[in-house]
Amino acid sequence: MASVSFRYIVDDVDAAIEFYTQHLGFSLELHPAATFAILSRGELRLLLSAPSGPGGASQPMPDGRRPEPGGWNRIQLQSEDLDGLVESLRGAGARFRNDVVSGIGGKQILLEDPAGNPIELFEAPRT
Repeated sequence: MASVSFRYIVDDVDAAIEFYTQHLGFSLELHPAATFAILSRGELRLLLSAPSGPGGASQPMPDGRRPEPGGWNRIQLQSEDLDGLVESLRGAGARFRNDVVSGIGGKQILLEDPAGNPIELFEAPRT
């Protein structure tokens, strides 16, 4: 599988780097400016962009709307032990939008990064 890139707008690129590398297993690939970084986890490339800066990610749309953090689109990271991961993240002060939801497709919870962007943590059902 080719790598897939996903962009998040974040308030503080350095805080986001710390969060994703310390708690979610990402590696820092490139951090050429205070307003931009590339992280990776397997085939996933996470592009972190500040809402201001010279790049295209921060530019206003023709109707005046500006990119901002905290929407509902999200990456999904799988876990073999969702309850253990949630407990560890809560202990580290992480914020969640909800509690673990269990259903026919497995269990999930929405974690927020430091800018309020959601990350879906998911555990498939055991067969």
